[in-house]
Formats: sequence, structure tokens, C-alpha cells
Amino acid sequence: MPMPQVSESMDAPHHPLRGYYPREEERGLWIRELFDHTAIDYERIARLVGLGSGSWYRRQALRRGGLRPGMTILDVGVGTGLLTCEAARLVGDPSLVVGLDPSVGMIRTARTPAGVKLTVGCAERIPAAPGAFDFVSMGYALRYLGSISRAFAEIYRVLTPGGRICILEMGRPANKLARAAWSLYIKGVVPLLTRIIAREPETLRLVRYLWDTIDRSIAPGAGVIALERAGFADVRCEIDLGIFVAYFATKPVP
Repeated sequence: MPMPQVSESMDAPHHPLRGYYPREEERGLWIRELFDHTAIDYERIARLVGLGSGSWYRRQALRRGGLRPGMTILDVGVGTGLLTCEAARLVGDPSLVVGLDPSVGMIRTARTPAGVKLTVGCAERIPAAPGAFDFVSMGYALRYLGSISRAFAEIYRVLTPGGRICILEMGRPANKLARAAWSLYIKGVVPLLTRIIAREPETLRLVRYLWDTIDRSIAPGAGVIALERAGFADVRCEIDLGIFVAYFATKPVP
């Protein structure tokens, strides 16, 4: 099967979802407001969507990506801090960890170890000096980017030569039966449970948006191509259960 190509005309991870925002330029603001309003519920929803894989999967992915004690790490799209907490445990010193997120609501809700620095900002404009980090992680935020190429270029810029990345995402299973079951779970079971546990009315909209972005987002093969175009080496993509996608790569040493 030929590897999916990255569209030259569309640098976003998926085509505009007009049912949520009328114009592509409004995507970023709409997403920030959605996450600001639903931050209090996000961790519960993330655990439902992640099928309980949570901490173990995140920790193992960071290890497979090469995160080691003493490394400086930037976690892009920190959310409520689930991946950030695992990173802090692995490096052994929370002060070596910086978390970045465009949502003020998420930053305020994040539960991270004392010493972790949380900063408001986006992947396309990372407020850090060139070569500032040994490792960059991103947990389930790739599909929310406005520009994949700019984000990958910024990640490349702030990594030290030889630095590594670990990007976690979710996708659609290739198997039709598995895809149908996954769709039924996300579109049927998760909304039902959300009605029970959600504290904010907008959280149901968040769940619908999560599925639409997962269903329409960039294919793993295209993500590999985008990383290679950004200059990364040793790019690989691992898929677990047909759903959990992990990208790993290294910034070459001159």
C-alpha cells in the first residue's frame, strides 16, 4: 500500500470542520475557548477515550523515545499534565520540565509536580531559545495544530542536536470491524458516560469534536513524511491496538 502523502495545499492536520467554526482562521481561537471551558472535565474524558491506558502507556512511550534521567524536556500541549507528570518522574527533577499549552484554562487545571514550569503558548511559536531542550514530547495534541510544518520546525529549532521527540496521537483502526467498534465506543458509549460525569455542558461538544478530529486527522504515514521534511532523522511510527500512534525521531548532529 502506498504511503499517504502530505497535502501541499493543506498544512493543518485535517480539513476545516465547518460545523464547529465557520472559517479556518477561527480554528485556533475556537479550540482555545473550548478547552478553557472544559478543562475541569478533560482528564476524565481523556481516561475514557484512552481506554484506561493512561500513565503506563505514556511512561513507556517516553522511555521508548529515549527520555532519560537528567534530560531537559518540553511537553507541548500539556493539557491537564498527564504526560508532563510521567516526564518529570523519568527525568528525576521536575525543574527540568517545561509544559506549554495555548489554553489558560488547561494551564490552571494542570496538576504537575512542584518545580515544573507551565507556560501559555503554542507549538507554532515556542517561547524558547534554539537548542534549549534535550527532548520534546506532545501528547494527543497533533490534531489540534494550525500548521504541522511550522510546529515541527519550531520543535526542531528548540531541540539540541541529538535531541529526541515523542509525539503521541490517536487514529482510526485500519481494520473495518475494529474501526466500527471504535466509532461506536467514541460516538455512543463515551457521550453517554460524559452526560453522567461532566460538570460543564460544553464537555459533550468536546467529546464530539475529539471524535471528528480523530476520524479526519493526518494518517500516520503522512506524519512520518512531515517529520522527515522538517529535517528529523531516524523517524519511526509505532501503532498499538490500531488506535494509539507514537512518532519518534531525532534531530541530527551536524
